[in-house]
Amino acid sequence: MCEELRSYLRSQFALGRTDYIRPCNDTNSECLIKATQDAIPEFVKGLPHLGVPPLDPFTIDKLSIPLSGLKVTFYQGKVSGFRKCIVDNVISELEKRHFVLEFHCNLTIKGGYDAVGKVLLFPINGEGDAKIKLTNLKMKLDINTKYIKDDKGVNHFAIKSYKYTFDYGDKVTFDLQNLFKESKELSNTVLSFLNENWRTVSEEFGKPIVDYAVELALKTIEKFFLVVPYEELINVPIPT
Repeated sequence: MCEELRSYLRSQFALGRTDYIRPCNDTNSECLIKATQDAIPEFVKGLPHLGVPPLDPFTIDKLSIPLSGLKVTFYQGKVSGFRKCIVDNVISELEKRHFVLEFHCNLTIKGGYDAVGKVLLFPINGEGDAKIKLTNLKMKLDINTKYIKDDKGVNHFAIKSYKYTFDYGDKVTFDLQNLFKESKELSNTVLSFLNENWRTVSEEFGKPIVDYAVELALKTIEKFFLVVPYEELINVPIPT
């Protein structure tokens, strides 16, 4: 994309973004929580013309999850629900270059899968449709930021490093069709076991999916930061 077109698209986005980006005049958490909450439904739509992909839904092209005695691979998964996330807390420490975001969501993952290995001593060689629902997933992102200038001297946020913690919340529901190709009854039995023991299963099974989602979300936020100047995100001068 030529620089002239990129600049034009940025300017067009700038003209229309104030309807959902409402910069705070300080780092008061109450304002930051409201501003973040108001922005989420539009932010997750992405800015494809500027290289910022959507987050609701986003696609898991292929993700292999090696478990104890079992390998599960997801294909063409669609993750939805981020647009309805509820922001619980936002902390912005500009001088320390530190940012914290806490939120909770109901998420749904749909796609195809295959699974090879053993569960409960039963050999599995299944494939079919998969649906996983996470109810009230809680997450905390802890981000170290930095300030950069683009080639025009415009200030931007950037991400230096991050870490996160999460809790699966109230419930994780699994719906994996055709776990045992030869036996629908056995498939239903194992599926019932997975759902009755959802927390134990999720703690072994779910982290690679959450890792994938968080990495994608942070990359998207980084691209967003490169498009939107610092001054459009908060009305506080960059600390010297």
